[in-house]
Amino acid sequence: MESTPTGSEGVITVFLADDNLIVREGVRALINRRSDLEVVGVAEDYDGTVAGATDTAPQVLVTDIRMPPSFHREGIDAAKEIRKRHPGTGVVILSQYDDAEYAVSLLAEGTAGYGYLLKDRIAEGDQLVDAIRAVATGGTAIDPSIVAALVRPVTGEGELSAGEEDLLTLVAEGKPIKAIAVALGTTPEAVADDIEAVFLKLAQGASAGTSGALRRLRLLHQAIVDREEQGETLSRLLPGGLAEKLRRDGRHIGETERVEITVLMSDIRSYSTIAEHADPAQLAGQLNVHRAAMSDAILGEGGTVMQFVGDAVMAVFGAPFPQADHADRALAASRSMHTKQAHINEGWIADGLPPFGLGLGLSTGPAAAALLGSEERLEYTVVGDTVNLSQRLQQLAAAGETVISAATLAALSTPVVAEALPPQLVKGRDTPVVAHRIGKEPR
Repeated sequence: MESTPTGSEGVITVFLADDNLIVREGVRALINRRSDLEVVGVAEDYDGTVAGATDTAPQVLVTDIRMPPSFHREGIDAAKEIRKRHPGTGVVILSQYDDAEYAVSLLAEGTAGYGYLLKDRIAEGDQLVDAIRAVATGGTAIDPSIVAALVRPVTGEGELSAGEEDLLTLVAEGKPIKAIAVALGTTPEAVADDIEAVFLKLAQGASAGTSGALRRLRLLHQAIVDREEQGETLSRLLPGGLAEKLRRDGRHIGETERVEITVLMSDIRSYSTIAEHADPAQLAGQLNVHRAAMSDAILGEGGTVMQFVGDAVMAVFGAPFPQADHADRALAASRSMHTKQAHINEGWIADGLPPFGLGLGLSTGPAAAALLGSEERLEYTVVGDTVNLSQRLQQLAAAGETVISAATLAALSTPVVAEALPPQLVKGRDTPVVAHRIGKEPR
């Protein structure tokens, strides 16, 4: 394993893993030819990849699928391990296998920041370079032949309209629902409904010869939906000190407990549009600055940063350790996030860069929490309606705003000025939700 310090500002740093020396050095030369890309380390097996990428914290990992010790799917496993240690790391898998199942396996936990390319085509044009730039900014890059393999088996002559074919292709390419909505000029809710309608149509006409491909498409679609809407589960690799403290306090691996928490979710408004027009290397740098500032705001109020997913941030207050004032802490963190981002935006605007506008959602209530994994690797997971609701509320917030649940408002120890929103139905709820909007923070 070989590594060097991370690159300079405005350069996307890359860690490269491949057991074949000739392929590895060829790809390294291809990457280093670009002024906005820099290889900061290389490895030839699973252990070296995990150790090297952990030390160098690259913005993107480029890795082969099969490497020592067993030549099975070490590259995918290493990528997922690194994403847990350094959330937000972009990943490009290089493979000589055009089996769509490998792509589905890679994307099983979501599509944001993942790419899958065939080795025999990486020297054609700018495929690899474009993929690195895409995943560094939370995008997705899937080889066209994989997209075709996913789509063709389930689309017979006349089965789908031209619009449905286009939608299905966008899904197979790994585009998040928000990005599809931007491309089609509609709303994410409408896109989600249209996707379900297309799959229902396919399912009704599926024969034995198309069921396998249909299953793969549904898996890929579910991965997109789970990542885009955040699902029920938040997980992160616990730092060694925190994991040890949990064990000292008697928390057993696999043991589930009921907790009262406040969940914070944030999202960058119009990020897909920003990404479409921005320089990838510069946007990757902006994301790094943004994530560091958001982490600082959350940790400064005693919260736990659960995960970065593309342009989204997820955090929990009140777990894994109880905090009586978790709602106050979450609200204070949200204000700090807005303030920090506004300050960052001033500098970006002066430099001619696009500012980030944050929408945040806070939800307070019960959840189920568990410490999962093994003694070597632990994940802290929180599930329940409180987690889901925070994502729905975040969608109601405009740039600079925070939308909180009625339970969060009631749990605050200090009154705040908040505007009650009209009761409305949200996905996953049978009864209307009452929420409150806290206005844009002063700059």
